[in-house]
Amino acid sequence: MFIYFFLLYRLYETKYLIIVGLSISTITQALIGDVFSSIIKDKTGVDLTKTKTVTPTPTKTTSASNANINVGNLTQTRISSGLKQALNLGVTEGVKKLGVTDGFYKNELVKILMPEKLRKIDTTLRSLGMGSLADQGVKLLNRAAEDAVTEAAPIFATAITSMTITDAKSILLGSNNAATNYLQTRTQSQLFTAFQPKVKASLGKVGADTVWKNIISKYNLFTGQNVTTDLNEYVTTETINGVFKMVAEKETGIRNNAALRTTSILQQVFGAVKK
Repeated sequence: MFIYFFLLYRLYETKYLIIVGLSISTITQALIGDVFSSIIKDKTGVDLTKTKTVTPTPTKTTSASNANINVGNLTQTRISSGLKQALNLGVTEGVKKLGVTDGFYKNELVKILMPEKLRKIDTTLRSLGMGSLADQGVKLLNRAAEDAVTEAAPIFATAITSMTITDAKSILLGSNNAATNYLQTRTQSQLFTAFQPKVKASLGKVGADTVWKNIISKYNLFTGQNVTTDLNEYVTTETINGVFKMVAEKETGIRNNAALRTTSILQQVFGAVKK
């Protein structure tokens, strides 16, 4: 019973205090607030009477294309011309480097190795003490490529000139070898057709065809197999791929090194790209 009356008293007391609190005038509340703010300021240094204004930070929006390129008055045609000039320069310089003795053979980027399906021949010949014959066969494949590649420049030039670049700006903004990849995708088959007779002549010229007949003949004799291969097709493909690797290397240089942009159109087109 005592607990019951005690709870009633506490309820009455709480209610009374609430009523009293509500009856305090606006001025009195303001004075209390000032005293409270003063105490807080003394203890913490924080002035509650000053309202902090937060200025929202504006959202910065950047267009990906505008951030990477400033084409100005460059037209699709102009950009296309710049890309083609870069490709032609790559072909010209690439062929010049490849079309000399050891241009392929001592360049690890493009060196022509034993055809994959003939690697077992290489292994067998070396196990039989005829490693020098295998080495000679590989060297002559590269010699044929070095001889034939000198005929590649005009074939590549024709392919580049006749190529229609459907989205030059996209290629310009693409990877370091985007133009080279575009060229290879669209001209590989026609380049192969035009270049294959040149390679066939070179294989005979350097004696690669004779040496490889001897290699395969010995392998078949020792193993009892009847292996044949079309070296012309293989060397043609590898030679063309070698030229493309050199073109890609040149394109990467032009994109990333202003000093290699040796003409006004290269400077204008590739200079617009912000790397």
